[in-house]
Amino acid sequence: MNVHIVLAHPSPTSLCASLCDEAVAFLTANGHEVTVSDLYAMKWKAVADYDDLGSHTDGTYIDASGEAYRDGGLSEDIRTEQARIEAADAVVLLFPLWWFSMPAIMKGWVDRVLVNGLGYGTTRGWKRYGDGAYAGKRGMVITAAGGSETVLSERGVSGSITDILWPINHGILYYTGMDVLEPHVVTSAVTVDSDRYQNLVAELRERLEGLETDEPIAYRSQAGGDYDERRRLKPGRERPGTSGFDLHIA
Repeated sequence: MNVHIVLAHPSPTSLCASLCDEAVAFLTANGHEVTVSDLYAMKWKAVADYDDLGSHTDGTYIDASGEAYRDGGLSEDIRTEQARIEAADAVVLLFPLWWFSMPAIMKGWVDRVLVNGLGYGTTRGWKRYGDGAYAGKRGMVITAAGGSETVLSERGVSGSITDILWPINHGILYYTGMDVLEPHVVTSAVTVDSDRYQNLVAELRERLEGLETDEPIAYRSQAGGDYDERRRLKPGRERPGTSGFDLHIA
C-alpha cells in the first residue's frame, strides 16, 4: 500500500522524528511505498489566506465565505500535499501532543490542505463523517505525550487520551471519509532511555503491521441512518451505558 506520513516536530533528533524514521524503514522493508511531509523541515506555511486560493475566478470549489475557486487556483505547496493524499492508501499524522492537540504547524496543514471540495464537500451535499472525499483510505494518529498512561486515562487528571484525540480522529480524519485506526500513543515521552526506545520501536512496528488489516474505530456514518434530519443521534441507537463521544461509536 501507499502510505503518506505527515510529521510535525521542530527537532530532527526528537523522539517523533526517530519514530518517523523507524516507520519509514519498517514500511519500506515490508514492500510499502512511503512519502513523508516533514512540515518543519519544509518550513510549511501554517496560516491559510487568500494567497493560497489565487484569484478565485471561474471556480469549482466553495470556501467558507461562499466564494468559488478552482483546484488550479490553490498554491503549489497545497496541491503537492493533496496529490500525496490522493495517491495514498493510508495517511499517518505523527506529532507530539502539545496543549491537548497537534502543533500549530500541523493544524495549518489541515486548514490549508483539506479544503472544501477535496477533504470534504459542501458542494456535494455536505458529505462528511465517513462519506467524505477520502472514503476508502485509512487514517492513523501516532503521537508522543509527556503525560503518563494513568494521567491520560479516563480517571486521570488530563482525561482520556481517546477523548483528547477525538477532534483529530473523528473531526478531521473520519470527517473526510477515512477509516480511522486506534491511535498509537507513546506516553511518558520525556523519559525514554535506550532500552525503552527499543521497546517503543517494537510496539510501533506491531501497530504498523496492522495498518492495512486492523479494524477501524466503528464511528457512525452521518449517512448511515443513525442520525435524524437535524444530524442528532436517533433515540435508542446508543449502546447501553454510553454517553458523550461514545454515543457516536456503533
